[in-house]
Amino acid sequence: MIALQMASASVGLDDVASSSDDFMDEQSHFSTASLHAVSGTNISDISVHHSSSGMDIEQQIMPGGQRVDVALSKMWIRLNVGGTIFQTTRQTLCREANSFLARLCKEDDELPSEKDGTGAILIDRDPEYFAPVLNYLRHGKLVVNKNVSIEGVLEEAEFYNLPRLIQLCTERLAEFGLKKARQTKHVYRVLQCHEEELTNVVSAMSDGWKLVQLIPIGQFQYQSDMQSEFLCVVSREFPDNEIKNGEHTDLTDRVKALQQKARHH
Repeated sequence: MIALQMASASVGLDDVASSSDDFMDEQSHFSTASLHAVSGTNISDISVHHSSSGMDIEQQIMPGGQRVDVALSKMWIRLNVGGTIFQTTRQTLCREANSFLARLCKEDDELPSEKDGTGAILIDRDPEYFAPVLNYLRHGKLVVNKNVSIEGVLEEAEFYNLPRLIQLCTERLAEFGLKKARQTKHVYRVLQCHEEELTNVVSAMSDGWKLVQLIPIGQFQYQSDMQSEFLCVVSREFPDNEIKNGEHTDLTDRVKALQQKARHH
């Protein structure tokens, strides 16, 4: 009699365990189906893993096979700029709402973004100039390495529609131009030559020398059989420190006088 009661109790426990398993399977199926209905992601691309803390972590399987947390994928974004991968937050790219990069963060079925095999958004631009653009969005400053052209960053700022960065690049270029003007001086030289030598003299100028003025002086000669002569005033930019050291002191009062005289003829 007692053995019969124990067997009956054992059967009852098995039924309860089976019912509990069925309930968990149904709940898991319902959870996965709900996720598919909300996000529109294929159910096969989403898996649920239990963390050590007991919390469920949703992971998405990327085209390359790697698993990415769904919550993190919504916060972070990967860009493939000219073959170089950049990773940043959506909040950083949306720092300027009307920019091209902020537009990429907005999911729009009508204007989908092209992506590479790992899911990174493809941008056909030079990655060397994109790094300063991304850093500007991070901290609001223009920081450029010595080997990176400001003109190149300016082109990218115009492409991505970043007005404040355009202003910073323009101001930096103006500073460079003013600094260069202060550090360089024009040095002048006067060359005297006959008419038949004039073409050769002009074509032989190099190393930055440029023809500034051509002054005929043959008209002051009274002998008709003499060839016409010219004074060629040429100039070149030199660093200010070289001029101060006395290495180039060809700018004389005579040159200025000849130039002034030529203006009156």
